[in-house]
Amino acid sequence: MDLQPITYSESATADRPWLASVHGLDTPLTITLDTSLFTQGTHYTPPGLAQPRNVMHAGIPLGRVTAAGLYGPWDKDATDGRATFTGVLLADVPFAPGSSRAGAALLWHGVIAAAHIPGGLDVSTITASTAQIHFI
Repeated sequence: MDLQPITYSESATADRPWLASVHGLDTPLTITLDTSLFTQGTHYTPPGLAQPRNVMHAGIPLGRVTAAGLYGPWDKDATDGRATFTGVLLADVPFAPGSSRAGAALLWHGVIAAAHIPGGLDVSTITASTAQIHFI
C-alpha cells in the first residue's frame, strides 16, 4: 500500500487507442500490481519535471502471480502464473518511486485492438486466458 504523502496537481486525457469499444468499462476488477515485476521505460515512465511519480501505462497485458495474488505483466513463458492472460490495465497508474505495490483497474472483458496495445500483442501467443476479450 502506498501511503507516502505527496501533493501535486495534474491534468491528463486518457489515451487508449487500443480500446475498440466501451463494452466492459462498467465492470473492471480492482487489482493490486506488483510494481517490481514491471520495467521502467517499457511499462512505466519515471518521475520527471512536474511529475513526482512513476506512471504505469494503460493497455499493458496482465497476468496474476498465483502465490501472491498480485498482478504483473503477462508473460507466456512465466512459471509464476503470469502465463495466463487475465486482461489489460484499464487506466494509467501513478505510483511513488520505491513503492512495491499499486492499486489498479483490470479490463477483463471487452473489445481490444491488439495492434494498438503498448509494445504490441500477438494474440496467437495467448494459450491460456481467464479474460473474455475479443481482439480485432
